[in-house]
Amino acid sequence: MNWLEITVAVDAEAAEAVSEVLSRYAPNAVAIEQRARDLSTDSGRGVEAGPDWSPDGPLEPTALVRAYLPVDSEVEAKRRQIAEGLWHLRQIVPMPEPAFREIEPGDWENAWKDHYHVLRVGPRFVIKPSWREHAPQPGDVVIELDPGMAFGTGLHPTTQMCLQAIERHMPASVRAIDLGTGSGILAIAAARLGAASTLALDVDPVAVEAARENARRNQVDHIVRVEAGSLAAAQAQPAFDFALVNILAKTIVQLCEAGLAEIVRPGGVIVLAGLIESQEGEVRQALARAGLAVFDRVQAEDWIGLVCRRGEDITRSAERPGRRGSGT
Repeated sequence: MNWLEITVAVDAEAAEAVSEVLSRYAPNAVAIEQRARDLSTDSGRGVEAGPDWSPDGPLEPTALVRAYLPVDSEVEAKRRQIAEGLWHLRQIVPMPEPAFREIEPGDWENAWKDHYHVLRVGPRFVIKPSWREHAPQPGDVVIELDPGMAFGTGLHPTTQMCLQAIERHMPASVRAIDLGTGSGILAIAAARLGAASTLALDVDPVAVEAARENARRNQVDHIVRVEAGSLAAAQAQPAFDFALVNILAKTIVQLCEAGLAEIVRPGGVIVLAGLIESQEGEVRQALARAGLAVFDRVQAEDWIGLVCRRGEDITRSAERPGRRGSGT
């Protein structure tokens, strides 16, 4: 059976919305290919990422969202439904018409890999898809990923901000946690830069398996422990020194209200990303109420990253009996 590939080119911020539309009709075959443009070249218009790409200037994140439908008796009806759903979305988010092409059996599983390339983030991190070749430079910290069809490889600004925060703010030999780990890229990065142990949590079982495989691939599975779970699972552990929380602003606010600050020891650091500039005020208020003081802020286009330190010890609620106390 052949497959119909649907491709939509969008800004990075719109990728999830497009993916949601496509997944209604191709629930097990949607891929987000994260890309970027180097805006310092090509007269400001930017050039797309290429093999062994090392950007010279500011990045503009982009994405290609692809879905794969079996070419059967229902494919034309689904194609029309997808086109209609994307038309409605284009009234809110500008984007081009989707592109369609038919591909041979067996090709669709690997078709999405064609455009993932090596990416340098900051002075040391190099993100390398497992199927690409790369000759590391002295001092490079290479993270090899096979993200699977649902996970990015580090091009999104929030992931890059977290990677840079690890370099700037994480001491060696800490106990770290990555809440909402996805492909495991941040947990692996923390381990590669000297964390003594890293707990990687995600509620998606597909993400858990992908992160475990990526930890094994990078030979840090003795440092990175990947488990299913979210905040409650983190609260059941001794307090961490360093936490990475790359999730949406609304969820950050909810986690603050549920005791996010308690997952790190007094003086511990939490790196937060996933919010846009218009949400910063609400998030900062939630952080202050939780006892977290912002001491560093980074911005990439509309995306904001905040680095916080837990202040005075926070009284542990009897409603969260699973917590076993602080640790270092």
